[in-house]
Amino acid sequence: MYNLAQKLLDWDLAVLMLVRIHFGAGTKLNRQRVKNRRLALVSAALLTPAAVLAAILALWRIAADLNWTNQFAIPSGLFSHWQVWVGAAIILQLCSYLLNRYGKGGNTASS
Repeated sequence: MYNLAQKLLDWDLAVLMLVRIHFGAGTKLNRQRVKNRRLALVSAALLTPAAVLAAILALWRIAADLNWTNQFAIPSGLFSHWQVWVGAAIILQLCSYLLNRYGKGGNTASS
């Protein structure tokens, strides 16, 4: 007397079929990293005001050295020098420029 499992096993061995499925080439995936480009544009937008702030602090320090304004907010240490603030402003603006260029794909707008 066959039980159900034996019947299924016998049926499975008797009916073997090979199925091949061929898919077409389809469309190529977009390999650009859109999220990274968007993050680069957001970061560049935030770095420009930071560069302006660093330039303002450099000007304030220069004005304080010339006695045009009151004392600078940071009286001693590394950040009490105007050269540090000018350098920070230049580096921040350069990073903003490079991130903008990466975010836009290196393409310049043509009009």
